[in-house]
Amino acid sequence: MRSHVNLSHIVRTCGCFGIARVIATGTARLDEKIARDGADHVVLEVHRSLPPVLDRLRAQGYEIVGLEQATGSTPLYTFDFAPRTVLVVGNERAGLEDDVLCRLDRVAEIPLAGLPHSLNAATSASIAIYEYCRQVPRRADP
Repeated sequence: MRSHVNLSHIVRTCGCFGIARVIATGTARLDEKIARDGADHVVLEVHRSLPPVLDRLRAQGYEIVGLEQATGSTPLYTFDFAPRTVLVVGNERAGLEDDVLCRLDRVAEIPLAGLPHSLNAATSASIAIYEYCRQVPRRADP
């Protein structure tokens, strides 16, 4: 993420849906006024580079899913999420880099009908997070 505002919105969305961890790279920081309670309930891990993190998560049994407009992507409305999914959202301008794209197991895309041809990164992430949580409901811990 280039934008601390977008990252803060994503963390807020994750907090709302009970997602406990967000991984970011670079100089990631939160605006607590935007992230609100998400800043207190979602762990933000910051790493220098994403590819090694994705490799470790795959080894732990996660499916790596990119959210991107790409050849061979599956429309989000027909995409079946695995329960152990890592959703990868790219840079607001450049999208996902080649060293990340080659590590994806699958790619989901939000089909658009008008202009512009892309949504804001935080908006896209929120839509995909909602769809994941709709398909994989969280169960309350006993």
